[in-house]
Amino acid sequence: MFEKIKRFFNLHLYTKKQIRQFCGKGVITPEQYKQITGEEY
Repeated sequence: MFEKIKRFFNLHLYTKKQIRQFCGKGVITPEQYKQITGEEY
């Protein structure tokens, strides 16, 4: 799921807010959030 979320973020299909929601729901880890967005969770 991480790769799919990362790809969609890079294609501007997901926002940082949506990525944060995925992290909050446990779909991705805080470390993966940082890898995708470049920011700390």
